[in-house]
Amino acid sequence: MRLEAKCTMTLNVDQPTPLVAMLRPRSGEGQWVASESYELEPFVPVTEYTDAFGNLCQRLVTPKGRFQIGVTAQVETADHITVAHGAPFTPPGDLPADVLQFLLPSRYCPSDKLQDKAREVVGSAKPGYDQVDAIRHFIHTQIQYKYGVSNSSTDALETLQAGAGVCRDFSHIGISLCRAVLIPARMVVGFLYRLDPMDMHAWFEAFVGGRWYTFDATQVEPRGGRITVAYGRDATDVAMFNEYGPVEVENMHVSVSQLRQS
Repeated sequence: MRLEAKCTMTLNVDQPTPLVAMLRPRSGEGQWVASESYELEPFVPVTEYTDAFGNLCQRLVTPKGRFQIGVTAQVETADHITVAHGAPFTPPGDLPADVLQFLLPSRYCPSDKLQDKAREVVGSAKPGYDQVDAIRHFIHTQIQYKYGVSNSSTDALETLQAGAGVCRDFSHIGISLCRAVLIPARMVVGFLYRLDPMDMHAWFEAFVGGRWYTFDATQVEPRGGRITVAYGRDATDVAMFNEYGPVEVENMHVSVSQLRQS
């Protein structure tokens, strides 16, 4: 399907402030960016680079006052995500070199502290895809989707203890439990068609059977219509923007509409 995704952020800034934004999707496996616009109001000079995870990052200095960033992208993406029950576990010795980093504990995903919990959750599930699906099912059924329970410093262990969180927190749990049973997992942020309420969204991917598969514990069943903006070890790597000074987000508006069926 072809989707049109829009994200507009209005910032209030007390003084010119360096900022790195991550709002542009890029073409790659699973999606093709057919057209795109990126508007800054007022306009300021901007440079772009690709980070260690292949994400497109925009570096700029915001002016003082009200500053708006607007991105619109038309993207061809899959109607359905691939489901592969029975896909086998990939031993660490057989993993591609660039995947190994996604086995390590990270800031929000303390997998080294969750090995007992991970073994409990996966139970007798077959190693590989079925273990990840057991983890997804556990999060979906046992963790409540609730605003106001977590904040920007909440990690997966704290969310498990609280028993509630939002998509970011659900992803951190999934990543942590996967890594705890030696399955590489990474965080993904982007857009999801017909997400309710509409916002930027987070999910996770796990590497089994020699490739990455999508898992989203916030949803009842597998859903396509996804536009990926960024990949990373956890929320540290996929923030929509990192500011190096005081910046207030006045408002943000996100929309996703279908332009045509594939």
